[in-house]
Amino acid sequence: MKNVTDSFVSLGHWPSAGSFGFNTDIFATNPINLSVVLGVLIFFGKGVLSDLLDNRKQKILNTIRNSEELRRGAVEQLEKAQARLRKVEMEADQFRVNGYSEIEREKLNLINSTYKILEQLENYKNETILFEQERAINQVRQRVFQQALQGALGTLNSCLNNELHLRTISANIAMFGVMKELTD
Repeated sequence: MKNVTDSFVSLGHWPSAGSFGFNTDIFATNPINLSVVLGVLIFFGKGVLSDLLDNRKQKILNTIRNSEELRRGAVEQLEKAQARLRKVEMEADQFRVNGYSEIEREKLNLINSTYKILEQLENYKNETILFEQERAINQVRQRVFQQALQGALGTLNSCLNNELHLRTISANIAMFGVMKELTD
């Protein structure tokens, strides 16, 4: 350390010889050179360094602001998406509930309409059975009547002779004549 202070002290004691030379003692000249360089750097570099630091600070602040804005935008979008999701879930639940109730309603309507159709078919069946029974009864009546008529004609033809036959026809004609006069 004594060398360093001696080099500063010896600066004041240099002989003013008129010669110029290099001091090759590195340990003695190095602190002087460093202090000169640092002084020049501080004096001239202070503004540049300050500007660089200010620019860097502004870039960092802008990045932080942009990040905050992006975060707020992302939060807003997330909230909107969550609101839409809740809305869609509620609509889906409502569709599901409405769908189930609609299915139940349709099922009941189908069951009711099926019962009505079955009831109508039962009525048609009963009407058809009654119609067929009446037709069968009428056919049986006609056959019985035809057979009775044929039997009566056969009996009349075998029992009646021509004279009795003519008297029966004349009596019937007379009866028709009286009935005609009554209706006129």
